[in-house]
Amino acid sequence: MKRSEINAAIRWAEDLLRTHHISLPLYAAWSPEDWKGHAEVIGAVKRLMLGWDITDYGCGDFQKIGTVLYTVRNGLQDDPTVGVPYCEKYLLMREGQRLPKHYHVSKTEDIINRAGGVLQLFLWNADPATGEQLETDVVVWQDGIRHVYRAGEEILLNPGNSISLTPYMAHIFGAKPGTGDVICGEVSKVNDDLTDNYFLEHTARFPTIEEDEPAVHPMCNEYGRL
Repeated sequence: MKRSEINAAIRWAEDLLRTHHISLPLYAAWSPEDWKGHAEVIGAVKRLMLGWDITDYGCGDFQKIGTVLYTVRNGLQDDPTVGVPYCEKYLLMREGQRLPKHYHVSKTEDIINRAGGVLQLFLWNADPATGEQLETDVVVWQDGIRHVYRAGEEILLNPGNSISLTPYMAHIFGAKPGTGDVICGEVSKVNDDLTDNYFLEHTARFPTIEEDEPAVHPMCNEYGRL
């Protein structure tokens, strides 16, 4: 991705959050220079990878497969003294934009339509032994109610509704075309994006960045350079 594309996505996300009266932590607005100036107090923030995360998943078409994410809270799987024992994120998607098909081995996550248009999901079971996609029915809980769907069946969530995705439940979700942009929330077990994403499409979790202009805000996977 080009840095200019990432910067534009952040500005769009800031406007969408502002429209829906959602505020982020103060360091969401920090420049790279601000981060360097607060180096002595943000060690935990860096370790927890809190902050901005814009990615096209290595697909090269951000408008089709891509997300603006912001991690608000998180912990460490191997050190419970840092952070909290859960993760909270915002995922912002333009209508027609989606995540690639993937599943988690450790993480259970509630996916919540916080505001905007309709969130569209498709679910499959993944074989724990092989990681391969199965064509069996998927049993899932939505706001405390049990549902059974066919593999790959369309599921729609209006604002205020949620769905609980458990380990080895492969999923695609995004903003349904024609319904508007979506602010999606994620509340989950402690999240490790470096080790607990298993993609069933050819992807990369973090993009390679072409530096065509200065960064507005650093990405959470860039803190080691600050």
